[in-house]
Amino acid sequence: MKIIDTTNAPAAIGPYSQAIAQKCLVFTSGQIPIDPATGNIEASDIEGQTRQAIKNLAAVLEAAGSGLDKVVKTTCFITDMGAFSVFNAVYEELFPGKPARSCVEVSKLPKGALVEIEAIAETR
Repeated sequence: MKIIDTTNAPAAIGPYSQAIAQKCLVFTSGQIPIDPATGNIEASDIEGQTRQAIKNLAAVLEAAGSGLDKVVKTTCFITDMGAFSVFNAVYEELFPGKPARSCVEVSKLPKGALVEIEAIAETR
């Protein structure tokens, strides 16, 4: 088991790792849309926040020797299912494949984020 840690994505805001690599799989923690350069959520809308969350996810996967093209399953959390179509359009644009996915509405996310995405991916 290998702990994954990269400065190209936000640091964990609790007692957990950005990801864990185990044999040929990597399991990421949920990525929210914090800009790692500022430590803040810069985007105020679901489109911008989804883009940043996926960018963060990509950075964690890259640090683990994987990438968005190797994702087999995502779990997505959004705070407003009314924004699902916008979230889905960005998600479809940025994920090169069609991994299995669950997407649920939640009442709140850390730091007031509108979206959080976690993934399971193959390593290269």
